[in-house]
Amino acid sequence: MARMHTRRKGQSGSKKPHRKEPPSWSNTNKEEIEKALVQLANQGKSSSEIGMILRDRYGVPDTSMVTGKKILAMMKEKNVSPSVPEDLRNIIVKVLELKKHLDRNPKDVHNKRSLNNMVSKIRRLEKYYRREGVLPADWKYSIERAEMLISR
Repeated sequence: MARMHTRRKGQSGSKKPHRKEPPSWSNTNKEEIEKALVQLANQGKSSSEIGMILRDRYGVPDTSMVTGKKILAMMKEKNVSPSVPEDLRNIIVKVLELKKHLDRNPKDVHNKRSLNNMVSKIRRLEKYYRREGVLPADWKYSIERAEMLISR
């Protein structure tokens, strides 16, 4: 599939190896994994950061293989899930950084276009997440709201 805001085609990503059970060297203690997940989520880590930390520090290559649930599902179950989805939050952080850059460099037209592209991505994601019920129906993106949302 082609990329939306460039002329290039997308590249296929790497695939995880197909396994039925966790490897013999991995940590398969479900309670320890859930305890570490809650602790990391309370520290403000995102689900992808939690996955990398569990992989690197705790020796868990795939949490869903051990626990039977994905990281975000476990976070929702333990009531420590973020209020805004991670992909939307990451794009909002990029927009805020780009906005600061454009305030210092107002004639940078290439990055003005990048800002517009990112805002349109946010609006599309916002529409999708409202339709799926992840975000409230009255949730609306604005740069001022984004600054407050990210500063928390």
